[in-house]
Amino acid sequence: MKYLDEYRDGKLAAKIVDEIRRIQTKPWVIMEVCGGQTHSIVKHGIDQLLPEGIELVHGPGCPVCVTPLEMIDKAHAIARRPDVIFCSFGDMLRVPGSEGDLFTIKSLGGDVRVVYSPLDCLKIARANPDKKVVFFAIGFETTAPANAMLVHCAKEQGAKNVSILVSHVLVPPAIASILQSPLNRVQGFLGPGHVCAVMGYREYEPISARFKVPIVITGFEPLDLLQGTLMTIRQLESGRAEVENEYSRVLDRDGNKPAQKLVFSVFEIGDRKWRGVGSIPKSGYKLRWEYREHDAEKLFDVKEIDTKEPDICISGLILKGIKKPHDCPAFGKECNPQHPLGATMVSAEGACAAYYAYGRHLEREKRDQPTAITAGGVA
Repeated sequence: MKYLDEYRDGKLAAKIVDEIRRIQTKPWVIMEVCGGQTHSIVKHGIDQLLPEGIELVHGPGCPVCVTPLEMIDKAHAIARRPDVIFCSFGDMLRVPGSEGDLFTIKSLGGDVRVVYSPLDCLKIARANPDKKVVFFAIGFETTAPANAMLVHCAKEQGAKNVSILVSHVLVPPAIASILQSPLNRVQGFLGPGHVCAVMGYREYEPISARFKVPIVITGFEPLDLLQGTLMTIRQLESGRAEVENEYSRVLDRDGNKPAQKLVFSVFEIGDRKWRGVGSIPKSGYKLRWEYREHDAEKLFDVKEIDTKEPDICISGLILKGIKKPHDCPAFGKECNPQHPLGATMVSAEGACAAYYAYGRHLEREKRDQPTAITAGGVA
């Protein structure tokens, strides 16, 4: 299949791994930023193909995972209202809040609907003029244009019964936050291809220069990830720190200018909380004052909700690249995709969920089993 099979060629993958092995002289820690990249790495075993000493750690790039628990609880409080039709993409319906999830609310009579485009909410609003239609607008810069278009069209069409609950987060401030941590061990980044297809990668250049780290904007197929890793290691080995674009077949430095114009006409940058990480200054979008009539958080006067992650959960350390899923004592036991305890297990793109889906918890169980000593030696 064109644009797919050629990026999954095993022989080419082996050549790239051989080249990495040839140029590597010391250990390096590289973080892939995007949850889609994490899923692909674990699915295809990319991290296990790499030479010893090259470690891939997983960043805070899963939009469902980093949506804070208090925002999920606010969504649930709005969705329970009898005068509301609450709309969301399907991946948010099973994310647990403090008391159940959106599926539970739907089963108890709440009007919760899955939509495939934010603009579907306009059709629903026209068909239900006596209801307040709320869209749960989460995600990184990738989904911001479509969500901005919903608000723009709602205002233009006078659809006053349409609003959005905004929980947008931005990648560059998250990378800067990771690099500023005293516990940081990341030395290079595989940058988020889908985000940069919208926003370009100019914003990453000051970060690379300030912290002296390579950032290679990378795609999602196995060869993309291996080539991005090779490009990062070449920089690290030569002492360079630049932004490079491995994903040039999809994006360029400037990104999608019309999409950016739309986003910044509807949203402005503000502080934002990240689940498992905490508050990061100027790391998210919020609606501009001109669109306040479509701001669900203000319309429904949802109060701040204090929440707390389970003490056993280490998702915050995983999102910062300090720990791996198998370092968590609850991974694959008390915490699994059916009963997620923390941020990185609540979505299929989360690092813990990906590790679980592809059997990494079984590998740990095998390692943890006591070694049996028999008459013939170690079994």
